[in-house]
Amino acid sequence: MSEIEREAMEYDVVIVGAGPAGLSAAIRLKQLDADLNVVVLEKGSEVGAHILSGAVLDPCGLDALIPDWKEKGAPLNVPVREDNFYMLGEAGEVRIPNWPMPPLMNNHGNYIVSMGNVCRWMAEQAEALGVEIFPGMACSEMVYGENGEVKGVVAGVFGLEPDGSIGENTEPGMELHGKYVFLSEGVRGSLAKEVIAKYDLQKGKEPQKFGLGMKEIWEIDPAKHKEGSVTHTMGWPLGSNAGGGSFIYHLENNQVYVGFVVHLNYKNPHLFPYMEFQRFKHHPMVAELLKGGKRVAYGARAISEGGYQSMPKMVAPGVALLGCSVGMVNVPRIKGNHNAMLSGKAAAEAAYEAIQAGRQSDELSAYEKSVREGAIGKDLKKVRNVKPLWSKFGLTASLVLGGLDMWTNTMGFSLFGTLGHGKTDAEATEPASRHKDIDYPKPDGTLSFDRLTNVSFSMTNHEESQPCHLKLKDASVPVAVNLAKYDGPSARYCPAGVYEFVEKDGKPEFVINFQNCVHCKTCDIKDPSQNINWTTPQGGDGPNYPNM
Repeated sequence: MSEIEREAMEYDVVIVGAGPAGLSAAIRLKQLDADLNVVVLEKGSEVGAHILSGAVLDPCGLDALIPDWKEKGAPLNVPVREDNFYMLGEAGEVRIPNWPMPPLMNNHGNYIVSMGNVCRWMAEQAEALGVEIFPGMACSEMVYGENGEVKGVVAGVFGLEPDGSIGENTEPGMELHGKYVFLSEGVRGSLAKEVIAKYDLQKGKEPQKFGLGMKEIWEIDPAKHKEGSVTHTMGWPLGSNAGGGSFIYHLENNQVYVGFVVHLNYKNPHLFPYMEFQRFKHHPMVAELLKGGKRVAYGARAISEGGYQSMPKMVAPGVALLGCSVGMVNVPRIKGNHNAMLSGKAAAEAAYEAIQAGRQSDELSAYEKSVREGAIGKDLKKVRNVKPLWSKFGLTASLVLGGLDMWTNTMGFSLFGTLGHGKTDAEATEPASRHKDIDYPKPDGTLSFDRLTNVSFSMTNHEESQPCHLKLKDASVPVAVNLAKYDGPSARYCPAGVYEFVEKDGKPEFVINFQNCVHCKTCDIKDPSQNINWTTPQGGDGPNYPNM
């Protein structure tokens, strides 16, 4: 589509994605120089529409960016009051005491928040400083300069024909050029993926690892509600089938966030992450809490879990990767928003200095240095072995070894050095013949729900006449390889029921219901043949999360 003539707009900095990283960068740029032209492009229908996070927020990122956030009305209303860790068995639970936990696991001083609402508030702060924010503008292509540098992005393409061709109602979009382009698309962003491959930014690093996070918001019986209570669990129902665990956060208004994370390096292709989440809610401890309540929202999102050793090089000529485009989640803390904000601030400071010095379209190496040697690097380095230890030794042994490693890292050394991750999550999938099928109980419609009913609670919508944004590299692979060898895992790993195998004329056929897609990116990550490429649908489409 690059042969299309498009209008171009020039900016100092073009930012893709109005999440915590992108908005922090925009705010910091305008704090440093009110005259800089800064634009933020967001594919969701509004800022926050595609934001899904736990979330217990460490406010250190906000403290650094907007020290008077409290006075300015930031929606951090529920301080964490109690921290609980449980190991679950099928019928009961054992509480893990807090005292042996390394200090970094303490949630004192943190807040239970809706990151969607935090981003909406941050967008207001950015606009007050003069940042231009355009929601409903999906960035579908990179624009490169004559010397191979990143020059800008294409945004706002609408009305393509179903086959991807240009029709009479097609709006070709615009090119937005910047002295620097920041990619803050969140986990496994389509443009970041392209840039990482083009400039070989993953070279010499461990492969990125991922989890699938699924979340429901429940309104519960006020008698059972404990505002500020934070609970994490491990163990049942996953057992040895997969790594992962749950979170239960009590926010205001008798609402509870109930979430479940499944590490995507599981081997058994019969595993059904969404059904593991639904089964989890039938545990006596959880069922008792939710009894008499009602689910009011649902969503899902991939989480970057590779940590310190998996972070790619963050800069290439004219472009910088921010936040989850790099992978800055502290896995044992299940927190990455504070690092996303700090990365946005660091990128802004590096770009400001470069522009002041008359530079543009070069590598912002000062940003990379700041991330690796500053607060983000220190935060992630301490916990770098937790995920590989879990993958190698399983839950129980890794609790002891990971805890020990976090303690020694707090003192400045590690007994393990830096462990590798080995395979990608796609490569970890083994043939179905090596594993037993898993029998999942049917959802009861009260505590547990079928996928399509739950997807309706994500307010997801896609214009059906547009091209399918889930592109197959080879249309024969889903049936010939993935169904034959792996029993068609896409029908299970997708938390929105996008993929299914149906019988047509006595033969299996692969169907993509792209209208259901909640933009979690799991298919792009977990497909064992790496045959699915997630691209952006037209702007404004996808989930419309209220306060995830």
